[in-house]
Amino acid sequence: MELFSTIYRTMFFYFFITIAYRLMGKREVGQLGVIDLIVSILIAEMVAISIENTEDPMYLTILPVGLLVLLEIALAFISVKNKKVRVLLQGKPSLIISNGTINYREMIKQRYTLDDLLLALRQKEIKDISQVEYAFLESNGKLSIFKYKPFKIRGNYPMPVILDGKVEESTLKYLKKDNKWLEEILESQKVELKDIFYAFYKKKKIFIIKKSGA
Repeated sequence: MELFSTIYRTMFFYFFITIAYRLMGKREVGQLGVIDLIVSILIAEMVAISIENTEDPMYLTILPVGLLVLLEIALAFISVKNKKVRVLLQGKPSLIISNGTINYREMIKQRYTLDDLLLALRQKEIKDISQVEYAFLESNGKLSIFKYKPFKIRGNYPMPVILDGKVEESTLKYLKKDNKWLEEILESQKVELKDIFYAFYKKKKIFIIKKSGA
């Protein structure tokens, strides 16, 4: 009887967790954020305990798992609408290499060691840091690398200037621009900051994507 109960619970939670993850819209394991990983670990732990303890009623596992799924969906929705919440829960990319120069201050801040950096470069078959124009440490821990073009001609990579109506001060600082410069551009294009969904800087120009209905 206990064997049958264990098999039944295992099969039930297999399909239950599959449906739960579909509802949460999970990404690949390597793309999971901190919150995603925490929820995944909690769900796995509760299901494992429930399968082992066949005498406990299954609703004691179904209810907390369902609550975690609802919490994850709610946080994902809030994150899309609110940048501060999104940054708090998911973090933001960090510029590790700029124009072939390592940003040691940012590496220390992110607790990202030189060994980590060299390993990521080797995995991309890059022998020398001088081959890299930009490298961003993404919020999921992966390193996005942009190599120099032949003869070290600088690439024209889009730099986010405005996200969800909020100015990216770090980008302005990197571009050696200020808010007044940005305000003049927005005024010339007759668009307000609050109406901008995404704006990026490329080839010395600002490209703007407005919010729907703006």
